[in-house]
Amino acid sequence: MPAPSDVRYMKQALVLAERGRYTTDPNPRVGCVIVKAGRVIGCGWHQRAGQPHAEVNALNTLSDSAEDATAYVTLEPCSHFGRTPPCCDALIESGVSRVVVAMEDPNPQVSGQGIRRLRAAGVRVDIGVCEDQARQLNRGFMKRMSAQLPWVRAKVGMTLDGCTALSTGESKWITSEASRHDVQFWRAQSSCIVTGVDTVLVDDPGLNVRLSPADLGLEVGPVRQPLRVVLDTHGRLQKADHFFQAEGDILLLTSVPHHPMSHYCDVMQIEQNGQGQLSLPHVLKGLVDRGMNDVLIEAGSTLTGAFLSTGCIDELVCYVAPIVFGHLGRHAFTMPELLRMTDRVDMDLVEVTQIGDDVRLIYRLR
Repeated sequence: MPAPSDVRYMKQALVLAERGRYTTDPNPRVGCVIVKAGRVIGCGWHQRAGQPHAEVNALNTLSDSAEDATAYVTLEPCSHFGRTPPCCDALIESGVSRVVVAMEDPNPQVSGQGIRRLRAAGVRVDIGVCEDQARQLNRGFMKRMSAQLPWVRAKVGMTLDGCTALSTGESKWITSEASRHDVQFWRAQSSCIVTGVDTVLVDDPGLNVRLSPADLGLEVGPVRQPLRVVLDTHGRLQKADHFFQAEGDILLLTSVPHHPMSHYCDVMQIEQNGQGQLSLPHVLKGLVDRGMNDVLIEAGSTLTGAFLSTGCIDELVCYVAPIVFGHLGRHAFTMPELLRMTDRVDMDLVEVTQIGDDVRLIYRLR
């Protein structure tokens, strides 16, 4: 069992790491606290991709010499030159005698090398303090590095009887303004937002983040916009005014060799599955190749159901409004008919939160 003081200081580092939730992508969120003689003498977090890492920011705030101090870091200090120098070297040069690490970095460029370099320099390293919390904070980064897949989250707004639209297709608005505001925070922490071509053609959504830096608790801007990804198997997309004018880059995934909208945005060719649609595993592989950690699906029932039925979703965020449409409403998930109970999709409920008059349910797939 870790010492209570180690847990306390690591939790402080995790709170700092949380401050990078909306800004560090595609890097992980990392915090660092430096303690000497029972007193915090420095703290920092990775504030934005391309800028100094948490350890360097903490060292830059020292109120005393780091000689013989302990550094608490939520992720193994990096050991390679990227856009910034290795953090393990900075810690060694500072004179810290001990480093407490929440977890090893699954990035193959690090993966234990930072810990080995610290130990080789005579620095004591302890691992595993608050590891579960650190892993949850960087769920997408961890999955991308360890499984070469992103963390996939689907957002659905529905009625009590599971409908997302009337039989006519009208859906504005099922959920409350408070729920729609809450969705903005999910967008802000996502690497990309995935939707289908029909959603763009019919609804012409913005699918961007419409929050200010202050809304996100940022001391300075800009607000990072997630990549907006449209699955357009057969090249049907035409220029939708709101979608193309809203902030944020656009990527079209298609099976056609020359997409008609290629002069407006990036296009990636993806092979089809046996049903004449884009292969969703190949879609996710293409997104990982572009450094996507956290994927948010905001799509219609067909695409969301396809992701769900093929086992490509990790987490489901449902906003349930206190209204009923009846049997003629369009249901949230269009999926193949189940012939056996063993083919069902099982989930675990992990969170229930009231948002205005709605209820937000978060499920994880088993």
